[in-house]
Amino acid sequence: MTRLTHHLNILLSTLMLCGAACLASSATAGITYRLEQTHAVPGETVNVRAVLFNDSDTALTWTTPKNLVLQWRSENGKTIRSLAYLDGAEAAINVPVNNFVKLSWRAVVPSEAQGLQAVNIEGEPTLMALDTSPKEHSLIASGPAAVPVIDAGAASAGSRSDPPLPENVVAAAGATADQGPPVTARYGLASNSNSAFENFRSAISAYEPIYFDVGNKGGKNARYQVSFKYRLFTPNDPENPEFVDNIYLGYTQTALWDLHSDSHPFVDTSFKPSLFWRKDALWQSAQKDWFVGLATGVEHESNGKSGDDSRSLNFAYIQPELNYRFDGGSTLTFAPRIKSYFSLESHNPDYADYAGHVDWKLRFAQDNGLVLTGLYRQGDKGRNATQIEAAWPLRRTFLNMNGYIHVQYFKGYSETLLGYNHKSDGQVRLGIALVP
Repeated sequence: MTRLTHHLNILLSTLMLCGAACLASSATAGITYRLEQTHAVPGETVNVRAVLFNDSDTALTWTTPKNLVLQWRSENGKTIRSLAYLDGAEAAINVPVNNFVKLSWRAVVPSEAQGLQAVNIEGEPTLMALDTSPKEHSLIASGPAAVPVIDAGAASAGSRSDPPLPENVVAAAGATADQGPPVTARYGLASNSNSAFENFRSAISAYEPIYFDVGNKGGKNARYQVSFKYRLFTPNDPENPEFVDNIYLGYTQTALWDLHSDSHPFVDTSFKPSLFWRKDALWQSAQKDWFVGLATGVEHESNGKSGDDSRSLNFAYIQPELNYRFDGGSTLTFAPRIKSYFSLESHNPDYADYAGHVDWKLRFAQDNGLVLTGLYRQGDKGRNATQIEAAWPLRRTFLNMNGYIHVQYFKGYSETLLGYNHKSDGQVRLGIALVP
């Protein structure tokens, strides 16, 4: 065997091993089930919850079954079969790459079910448990287990009992003599926490894009924006929110920063508080590919300055949002914001002549991929503004970090509130976005 042949064999073997490793670790799609309740008596309704997940590299289409066949098996081996009924209508669900969909079926506990039941979904390797005994006789819901925590598998030769763990080890795990700690609450995952911080954290979310970009046309400069929204009411039923559950307070701050001058002054900053109602899907097609959302509210914008540099405006708006989900795992959104101004300040009464009454927005977003956004405004007498943005996740680069690499192009009027009636030449800025 020549040296060249030997090296080629080594290379081929390496490639085959790498390919096998990739196949062995390839992502999959599937569904997991669980019972929402651990205790229910005969005649009561229980909920079978499911998560349909897609960790593969292609979009998944799955038709939800109207019924699941359940097997109920008691401790003495008695078997009962019944049906669980889908919440909602049957539909072909599109699950994008790296996404999931929650589903639910309702089932009534059979009248003949007694004691602890092993519940199986026929055709699935899923086994769940439900205690159907009255609570005072329940094996699960009757009370804590007043037995020691043992060192499982540590039984000595000739003994069938594992010894109890030392008290300090049990205490370090957060357990008492008869009950362990609720894991979700202990590690900050409790969804029903009533603390002020938990309520705040669950109500706040992203609103407009958050980015910091730097350009060098006409001297080094930066443009940045921070934004968030706050849900005013917590839904009693998150899966079926009421009208008031979609009311938000919003805040956005945009600034243009001069990095070229000696003192690095801010050219202008816009402060934009808002109050609005928003729902992402007022209507959606049976195939879940088309869906229509709506946002409407009022917004105030000012630059916080006084005297001749003071600028402020108020407007009410309505923003219909037409969305289309592609099978490949991306979404195209057309969302024109139609504005009606009121209470314009005396320093900028002609603002609408430069910024127009409609923000024409178009957005294309791949799941965990490229995000493209376009904004166009048309004022009077040919005055207009164009803003184009592109973002790419940094986790998909050699940096492997959070956030996005962000590129923004702007040309036209109203880049700042102070200079709304001055036309900006085309400017490209590059930076990082937290929310594209």
